[in-house]
Amino acid sequence: MVDRTGTPLGLSLSGANRHDSLMLAPTLDAVPPVRHGPGRPRRRPAKLHADKAYDHRRCRAECRRRSIVPRIARRSVDVSERLGRYRWVVERTLAWLNRFRRLTIRYERREDIHLAFTTLGCALICFNQCRRFC
Repeated sequence: MVDRTGTPLGLSLSGANRHDSLMLAPTLDAVPPVRHGPGRPRRRPAKLHADKAYDHRRCRAECRRRSIVPRIARRSVDVSERLGRYRWVVERTLAWLNRFRRLTIRYERREDIHLAFTTLGCALICFNQCRRFC
């Protein structure tokens, strides 16, 4: 999960044979608390843009259960070109992660080591964005 600038917010690992929509809830729960001033820390973004792979009642219900407005393209109704203005941010962040050779091809057998390298890659992306914006 990334924000609108491409900064990684949360991630969860799964097998390659698992559908993306099944991993929506663990990915939403992986977003750490963020504080935007005084008061309670906000845990999740206000809305979620997703492609047609997430067009299930289950995915919409999981978003609403977490007080997130789902902006999910419908399979037979919406045109794919409209999603492009939001989807390219996710694809760009995935391209940034693919620059790390260790993440392009998974060499590790253990899941915890691969999660550590993926988290390190996301941290380096966040660091580069902080350097660029500050």
